[in-house]
Amino acid sequence: MSEPPSDSPSSAPPQWFVTTHWSVVLAAGNDSTKATAALEKLCKNYWYPLYAFVRRLGHSAHDAEDRVQSFFAVCLEKNYLAAAEQGKGRFRSFLLMALKRFLANEWDKARAQKRGGAHTVVSLDSLTAEQRYAQEPSDNLSADKLFDRRWALTLLDQVVTRLHDEQAAAGKLEQFEQLKECITSSGRGTAYAELASRLNTSEGAIKVAVHRLRQRYRELLEAEIANTVASPADVEDERRQLLAALGNAS
Repeated sequence: MSEPPSDSPSSAPPQWFVTTHWSVVLAAGNDSTKATAALEKLCKNYWYPLYAFVRRLGHSAHDAEDRVQSFFAVCLEKNYLAAAEQGKGRFRSFLLMALKRFLANEWDKARAQKRGGAHTVVSLDSLTAEQRYAQEPSDNLSADKLFDRRWALTLLDQVVTRLHDEQAAAGKLEQFEQLKECITSSGRGTAYAELASRLNTSEGAIKVAVHRLRQRYRELLEAEIANTVASPADVEDERRQLLAALGNAS
């Protein structure tokens, strides 16, 4: 799924940026329970791109799951946040850099600790993970590029889920299910007239509803990206990089 077409200029950076997950982590450092909770939430949302990265390196499904789980345990329980600035303020960059460091230098030690009874901090759904990986295109993307593409798709999935939940809470789930393909396709799906017939309303009402859904999608997209960068100035650049990753097929 791609970003929706632009119906209006982007709004100013959100005033609530100081409360986003990654900015909370960076501001609080290692001593804050709040920062740990924020980091754990990010890890739970974005574990699959790391799994895909490790699988693309050539590891088995079992080994990839084991490595990613152990990495999260180390990342959340030890001093990995000390390297965050080297990731240029982006959670995506920090996480991949930290994973590479972990695989190169600390995997054997973490595996020994796990045999000794260390607990799992972020639980992965191994069946879902491997089902998803089995559907990855058989292309020549490097592990790094596959990570970026899966990160972008995971982020967009988060946005669609939030929009779905909002529409369900507002009693508009049936309308959302009919119109969601229009949010990101510039209307190149089902004709508005047909959608109006399905929903027993006018074509004009459908156009208004689609416009509002696109607008809210963009707001949620900006908010979700903001959760993964350290500064409002990084939001637009991160959006461009992620959309570029979606278009990268080689």
